[in-house]
Amino acid sequence: MRTKATVTIDGREVAINGERNLLEVIRKAGIELPTFCYHSDLSVYGACRLCLVQVEGRGICAACSTPAQDGMKVRTTTEEIREIRRIAVELLLANHDQSCPTCPKASACQLQNLARRLGIEKVRFKPVHDPEPVDRSSPSLVRDPNKCVLCGDCVRVCSEIQGIGAIDFAYRGHQVAVLPAFGKDLKDVECVYCGQCANVCPTGALTPRSEVEQVWKELDNPRKVVVAQIAPAVRVGLGEAFGLEPGTVVTGKIVAALKAMGFNYVYDTSFTADLTVIEEANEFIARKQAAKNIPQFTSCCPGWVKFAEQYFPDLLPHLSSCKSPQQMFGALAKDLLPAKLNVDRKDLVIVSIMPCTAKKFEAQLPRFQKDGVRDVDYVLTTQELARMIEEAGLKFNTLRPESLDMPFGFKTGAGVIFGNSGGVTEAVLRYAVEKLTGVTLDSVDFEAVRGEEGLREATLEVGGQKLRLAVVHGLANARKVAEQVKAGQSPYDLIEVMACPGGCIGGAGQPVYRDRQPRRLRTEGLYEADKMLELHKPQENHFISELYREELGEIGGERAHELLHTHYHSRRRIADTSLSLVDGDRSKLNISVCVGTNCMVRGAQTLLHNLIRHVEERGLQDVVDVKASFCFEQCDKGPTVVVGDKLIHKCTFQAACQALDEAVAVEPK
Repeated sequence: MRTKATVTIDGREVAINGERNLLEVIRKAGIELPTFCYHSDLSVYGACRLCLVQVEGRGICAACSTPAQDGMKVRTTTEEIREIRRIAVELLLANHDQSCPTCPKASACQLQNLARRLGIEKVRFKPVHDPEPVDRSSPSLVRDPNKCVLCGDCVRVCSEIQGIGAIDFAYRGHQVAVLPAFGKDLKDVECVYCGQCANVCPTGALTPRSEVEQVWKELDNPRKVVVAQIAPAVRVGLGEAFGLEPGTVVTGKIVAALKAMGFNYVYDTSFTADLTVIEEANEFIARKQAAKNIPQFTSCCPGWVKFAEQYFPDLLPHLSSCKSPQQMFGALAKDLLPAKLNVDRKDLVIVSIMPCTAKKFEAQLPRFQKDGVRDVDYVLTTQELARMIEEAGLKFNTLRPESLDMPFGFKTGAGVIFGNSGGVTEAVLRYAVEKLTGVTLDSVDFEAVRGEEGLREATLEVGGQKLRLAVVHGLANARKVAEQVKAGQSPYDLIEVMACPGGCIGGAGQPVYRDRQPRRLRTEGLYEADKMLELHKPQENHFISELYREELGEIGGERAHELLHTHYHSRRRIADTSLSLVDGDRSKLNISVCVGTNCMVRGAQTLLHNLIRHVEERGLQDVVDVKASFCFEQCDKGPTVVVGDKLIHKCTFQAACQALDEAVAVEPK
């Protein structure tokens, strides 16, 4: 007797075991159905119509949006299905910039892969879209609308995982496009440069901004001393670009490759991760004992820091004042290495190898410059490093491992696990527990803060007091926790936030992945790397102790603060104004414009656009929210607008502005 629910796929029975849909069951059976819009971390969208299958009794269905049911009989490929898929891909190619050989996503392009798989040799359709300009305004990302296939993955990851919505669909019909808000450039909207949109983009429509050429020029300049720092997550990601299993630790090969390309010295960002733990843990202990600015948020993720500056500037005192390990390294290197290496500061070039696109933005911030010279000159992603290795003609897998340079190449396991979500918290605990109790830890593993959940909680008894911890990844989850803190309802003492799923190992600069397995293996790789080291606690790093003794002085002291700490500022768009509502309520003013059919024909769309422009010109974006809505059921009185609590029928632009002015007064600070 058959006890398990099964689906018959191309004549084979496959058990159903909690899969979300028919697509996942089919892939479990070893059949890779083509998709654009399906991603394991995102909601089911069903837009690309490539995962079509024939279900007996139902006809052709999209596998991603069809639940698997017991007894289903499914065919994954028929002549009709193959033709539908080919037509769909040809239509995409017709309006696609086919500069494939020079596209940065060429080796990982889903469209290119599908065209090859489906045997498409020529495109039978003519393009209808005119070329659009490429947006290179962002320090971290490049947006090429000519390569967009309208899969919506970027829209959903920005909204669902990050809770920002900096990019969305606009227009209708053949004019539909994916754009930043109001059609602006990426630098002019509330993008935090996390790059998760580029990570899920199946084509070259969104890619990390490359700094490869600038770095090659520095390597070719005989006057320059070029130094690299390698982030923890890079060592378990780079191997994937050369066919190795995700999670394979390739630190020694990375050093060998960088030295072969001309880098003079190669250090480890894990060194300054150890340093970050010591400074941040002491800062946390002092705050906890003084009951001031608790909970403390971590500050090593630049995507999270920018998010906090944009949306929660009143919580900035709760962020640790520690720089990220990348910027700590840059500041230390530019301060100490010129004398040690006998080179002028301006001729010392610091190149970061990072899993993260937001690090590019972080490195160019004015607060991380001294006398006009950046602490970190260039940031290369893991993908960019792979490209440089290929360009140099190096056979990566055959390279003999080389050692990192000292002293900044020495680290403990605490610095290495920084690349995982929960790793910062665990590293802090490895230091803080010993400091608070005076007892040496026999076991350094804090399993309670490990895991895949977007929000994890743990409570530990340390030195007679309870420490309540939260570990968050994904900015949509961070928003929920920040709202709790803002409302005074947070139970936590320490909150770790990483913008990217899984932490830095899931950063947008890492090799592209479509399911969670590579992320899991990278995580395991860092924990295994920790175990392979002799030392696991930052206080055991003797080079750190020597650094404090000879250069920094006391932990958190004046010299340490100068090099290792920073400040934050509000990025609200009207930071120079304050809102005064007539009724004294300081909540956001809502304006709703009905865009139902009858209101639309009476000019509602023009009115909506004019109101948005008016709010922008007056700098009121953060205090006035203009929305399109359906429907006030007053179709004969349109256009209908609600300003706060005031309902206006047959509304004109002047009437809406008058109501807005009556509700809001903006005064200079």
